[in-house]
Amino acid sequence: QVQLVESGGGLVQAGGSLRLSCAASGRTFSSYAVGWFRQAPGNEREFVASINWNGGNTDYADSVKGRFTISRDNAKNTVYLQMNSLKPEDTAVYYCAASRDYRGYSPSLWAYWGPGTQVTVSS
Repeated sequence: QVQLVESGGGLVQAGGSLRLSCAASGRTFSSYAVGWFRQAPGNEREFVASINWNGGNTDYADSVKGRFTISRDNAKNTVYLQMNSLKPEDTAVYYCAASRDYRGYSPSLWAYWGPGTQVTVSS
């Protein structure tokens, strides 16, 4: 069992930066892949980025490539999402998710979810 809690969201102007954190409980967290997803009002939850268990492999949605960076510190049971050059269209609730065996784009196939953190980018 893994419990996840996101933090670091807030209000930022376009062009600014935020760093989201996903803190996990559970001794085996280091064996899980972690993903970040986001959901804007009226939209489906969409994939943002993922990282494998040791940080050796990452994947990004085309819309955030070159602007967002996912990383993890297994000693701290934490995964980060550094978001730079933010745009108004990045406004959404951001969720982290964890899975032992899946690191893909479909939200329904991730096993554990945090409650989310709001990111608002003003123009």
